[in-house]
Formats: sequence, structure tokens, C-alpha cells
Amino acid sequence: MADSAKPVSGPSREGRKEAAVAADETQAVQLGELSDLLGYVLKRAQLKVFEDFLRCVAPLQLTPAQFSVLLLLDGNPGRNQTEIANTLGILRPNFVSLLDSLETRDLCTRVRSANDRRSHILMLTEKGRAVLARAKKLVMSKHEARLNELLGPDGREALLAMLTKVAEEF
Repeated sequence: MADSAKPVSGPSREGRKEAAVAADETQAVQLGELSDLLGYVLKRAQLKVFEDFLRCVAPLQLTPAQFSVLLLLDGNPGRNQTEIANTLGILRPNFVSLLDSLETRDLCTRVRSANDRRSHILMLTEKGRAVLARAKKLVMSKHEARLNELLGPDGREALLAMLTKVAEEF
């Protein structure tokens, strides 16, 4: 009788699929046209900058938006919440939630306006001033220092000018 051995075949379909997946995972995803789109690159840069900011101020548990609000309240005492929200480009519902979190932590307070009972005046509390002072030191000594080192003084000024132009004119 002839030997009826099964023909030898290559890897099973499942094996080939696993090999293809493994090969794909070792190669970086190619960005292609995305890497030339300013909006995409700006968003990626923003994410990196925000991640670093959050690490720097982690002991204070402040988001970039909260820090911005505290800075504006410090420099503009007695302004109402609509003015601050509009200046930062934060939608009203999001801004109310942000203020609630700051107020819960006793960093700012809302007071009814004497001129317009529908409006609230925002003020930093003493604790808010103390937290802001600590945050500014952390941001300047760590976060901004890293950005300055990466960009250099000329690069920093050029980037600020370009981003300001986009923000104001686009």
C-alpha cells in the first residue's frame, strides 16, 4: 500500500492573520497627509503641552482652564462671569461647571452684581490667591522653562506671534 500522508501546508489561516497583526504592530502608523495639516499638528502640540502642564501643577490639581480663570480673576477683579468666559472662549454651561469646582475648593467666589441682579461678579478668595501664587511658580519654573528650553527665545517669540495671529485673525 502506498503511504497516504497528508500534504504539508504552510501556516493556517489563523496563524497567517496573527503574523500579519504582529508585523503591523512593530511598524509605526504612517501619518501621511495628517503631518502636513496645521490643525492636526496644533492639536497634537496642545495635547503635549497640556499633559506637561498637568504634571507640573499636579500637587495643586488645576487644569489649564482653571489656571486661566484664576489668572484672569487676579488681573481683573470685579469682572462678571460672562466677561471671563467670553475672554477665554469657554461656553456658558462649561464655565458654570468650572466655576462650581473652583468655588467648592474655596478658590473663588461669586457675588451678585449690585448693578445687574442677573449677573455675578467673580473674585478670588485668599486661598485662591495662595494657590495661584504657587501655580504660577510651578508653571514658570517647570512648564514654561521646558518650553523655553525647547524653542529658544527667538522660537518662543515667533511661535507666540504666529499663534496670536491665528487666534485673532482666523
